[in-house]
Amino acid sequence: MPNHHADWPQQEHTLSPGNWMARESAHQLRVRQYSEPYLARRSAGHKHPVEDFLFTYYTQKPGQLMRWHPGDGVVLSGQQAQTRAGWKYYRQLDDAELASAGLPPGSAALAFDRGSFLQDRFEAVRFAGIILQGTALRPGQFGCFGLHEWAMVYRQDKFQLRHEYLQLRLGSAGTDRVVEENRIRCSHFDAFRFYSPDAVPLNELSPSRENQRSTEQPGCLHANMDLYKWAYKLSPALPSELVMDCFELSWRIRAMDMQASPYDLEQWGYPAIPIETAEGKAQYVEHQRAFSAEAQALRGRLLGALKPLLEAAGVVSAPAQPSRAKHERLA
Repeated sequence: MPNHHADWPQQEHTLSPGNWMARESAHQLRVRQYSEPYLARRSAGHKHPVEDFLFTYYTQKPGQLMRWHPGDGVVLSGQQAQTRAGWKYYRQLDDAELASAGLPPGSAALAFDRGSFLQDRFEAVRFAGIILQGTALRPGQFGCFGLHEWAMVYRQDKFQLRHEYLQLRLGSAGTDRVVEENRIRCSHFDAFRFYSPDAVPLNELSPSRENQRSTEQPGCLHANMDLYKWAYKLSPALPSELVMDCFELSWRIRAMDMQASPYDLEQWGYPAIPIETAEGKAQYVEHQRAFSAEAQALRGRLLGALKPLLEAAGVVSAPAQPSRAKHERLA
């Protein structure tokens, strides 16, 4: 087991109160455009099938997302930083560290507590590194056409599966035909586990929690949505701007995923991508490839931000990810 009491990192930069408080305000404004409509709906007892998802499926709460963090290796200076003195994984700098940060002795300054974080979250850091590195290096597959959502309601009449406020665009029989007439090749366990019982044997792959680290691939919408999960699970080690970049990509992927689903979302402002047609399949793959490219860039940024933690934890980083074109293929 590596020594978790990592040395104080060489500071990348020290933020003045005006600088970091401006970034904090900008982050909170960015979060509110998503969180406030959700909280208003929740208060009124309303639901949204697309726009509630990131707050209900993932464990990060709106209040937690609202908290801005600068990430590892950044010093927050000024008395205003003392409000974070009781926050988990923050600590006050001693005089030697203040000098290293270019601040006079006795200054008020806080920073991310890498040693304490690694003491508590070593396994989370290690596992996130494995998933992110492995997925970045694997070939992208682009032939699933979002059929995981259809498999979740396959033979819904038999199993009495009902989404409480959504209708199937093609009805039950039409939805079942789409599942039966297409190859089902979902590689992501957290989508596969929601399949209806009769759809499970139709999937050509067998994703599981145990083989997750070797099956996730960069064409998968859900693997790319989960960049948000890995980002927030590693807070406050990562800058909140990066977490929100992952959140916003996940938000847009969710919208497209539901447009390609069997549900009729026209009244919600989300017109269908009819993957039961050749035109719909082509449209789906076009979006999927674009999201994959964005996600690979974010995956690289996450790994870059994680590198000091992985090294401090004694985890050897993977080689640089290969070019995207070299690893794309149709499933």
